[in-house]
Amino acid sequence: FLFGGFFLWSIDKFLPHLHQNQPISNAEGISTKWRRSILLVLAITLHNIPEGLAVGVAFGALAVTGPESSSTLVSAVALAIGIGLQNFPEGAAVSIPLRRDGMSRRKAFFYGQASGIVEPIAGVIGAIFVIKMTFLLPYALAFAAGAMIYVVAEELIPTAKEIRHDDSGTIGVMFGFAIMMFLDVALG
Repeated sequence: FLFGGFFLWSIDKFLPHLHQNQPISNAEGISTKWRRSILLVLAITLHNIPEGLAVGVAFGALAVTGPESSSTLVSAVALAIGIGLQNFPEGAAVSIPLRRDGMSRRKAFFYGQASGIVEPIAGVIGAIFVIKMTFLLPYALAFAAGAMIYVVAEELIPTAKEIRHDDSGTIGVMFGFAIMMFLDVALG
């Protein structure tokens, strides 16, 4: 669990990126002359790695436990649906600021899609690790959980509280959690 968080923390310190609604002077990672838009795309891309790992590990676990474990299939599908649903506003969170900064619609859409391409790649890597090294399953699940918790604590919670006296982020987290729990119970 801690290694998952440490892994993301390390990438966060190395990879140049910029959080939404921040001036270019607040860019994180190694110093670079990259434009604000590229730094924003990298921030969202970084956040997508543990999401893909989590889905890949869940489906890898299904391959290891076999079809007799229906709860694993349901859990993996529920996780994939939940993460897939939140990818729509996440892609918009990349594309809309790029479009607002003057980028063409096509190019802004492309960058929004490109920021998410790491998810299926990380998913395949996570699934392969679990399938090839079954003994790693509990560690892979803990790694993915640690990485996801790091993203929530580092990115989502502070972003949700940027606007003072606005509870929409907190309400969004509550509804998102409720949807994930509904999917878990309804499909499990």
